[in-house]
Amino acid sequence: MKNKELNIPPVPAVLLAILSVQCGAAIAKTLFPAIGAAGTASIRIGVSALILLLAYRPNLKQIKPNQWKIVVPYGLCLGAMNLTFYLAIERIPIGLAVTLEFIGPLLLAIIGSKRLIDYCWVLLAAAGIVLIAPWSNDSIDTVGVLFALLAAALWATYIILGGKVSKIMHGGQAVATGMLFASLLILPFGFYENGLLNLTPKLFGYGVALALLSSAIPFTLEMKALGQLPPRTFSILMSLEPAAAAICAFLFLQEKLNFYEILAVVCVVSASVGATLTAKR
Repeated sequence: MKNKELNIPPVPAVLLAILSVQCGAAIAKTLFPAIGAAGTASIRIGVSALILLLAYRPNLKQIKPNQWKIVVPYGLCLGAMNLTFYLAIERIPIGLAVTLEFIGPLLLAIIGSKRLIDYCWVLLAAAGIVLIAPWSNDSIDTVGVLFALLAAALWATYIILGGKVSKIMHGGQAVATGMLFASLLILPFGFYENGLLNLTPKLFGYGVALALLSSAIPFTLEMKALGQLPPRTFSILMSLEPAAAAICAFLFLQEKLNFYEILAVVCVVSASVGATLTAKR
């Protein structure tokens, strides 16, 4: 079983990953007051690493030098991306943080494109992201904004490294090995903040659910998709994240959508569908 993967096409895999992450975000919001941003990120990544290592059992001795050169930076980037994003949403509204984080994938989507239609989908997705952001908030924390922008740069790097590692390693083993190095990077921050010392059995149970929904499941699905989709198409598809965040917030947290947020959902979904339909094989 350890070398088998679900036979899910790349586009549905990305969509399932997005839904999984946003369901996990609702759980993460309940953990922040008790264990903090770094503690929440630590338990998410740490438990995810354990689950994936048990599921795929990668043989570290068989990993070749050229594979180590990609999978180690991939894992470190993965851990840093999650930590900086959680530190961002600790200081600024999650809608703004998600929007700022999307600067990375959107810039990556534009780079190297030579077709006008690709620019149209990117601009439409960008319009939706701008509409969904709470720009009316005048008391934005500068440090939080900087963390979100750093997460944006790390996300673009993660997409590039993920595409490379998926071509030289088995998808599940690549994610499991990467998560191992992500946890080595992020766990010290959780202990330094003392968040992990406040864990109770109930909070740990939430942490396990968070790890499954926000890391183990979506990262495995994304790895599968990255091996079959060009980075530009993957980036535009991932622009569904802000819209999915708004919808999940309404379903799980009873946060209602206003007119501009509904319009943003329409823009982002249209861009994602359009990018999928017009993507080169």
